[in-house]
Amino acid sequence: MEGSIVMTAQNSPASRIGSLTQLQWLAVALIVITGVLHVYAGVIEGRIPVALAGVGYAGALVLFFLDYRRRLLYLLGIPYTAVQFPLWIVAKSEYGMVDYVDKAVQVVLILTLVYLYVDTRSEPTKNTVTTAD
Repeated sequence: MEGSIVMTAQNSPASRIGSLTQLQWLAVALIVITGVLHVYAGVIEGRIPVALAGVGYAGALVLFFLDYRRRLLYLLGIPYTAVQFPLWIVAKSEYGMVDYVDKAVQVVLILTLVYLYVDTRSEPTKNTVTTAD
């Protein structure tokens, strides 16, 4: 009998940086960008709800780095980010470059979160080793 470790491409050592995958780091970077843009826009425009949305992203990052129910964070992050599109359209009277950059970041973030959510469903649990006959 020969033992083997089951690894997906997402879990291979080459695609991991620290304890996170490259895709998880991408999600972190996108969350930081959109969070900072929200806090900045909220403060500059005097719109507290916009700034609070950015703080919400920061809270999610704290939970993520504490390894608290990441799959649930992916799932909740999708509508949290998506709902900001109609709110932005209704609330804004003029749109600037920062707005468009933020929305582009959020589209990529939503796609990344969907992929991470679906991908984690198929991942084996931590420290799972499968032996082959």
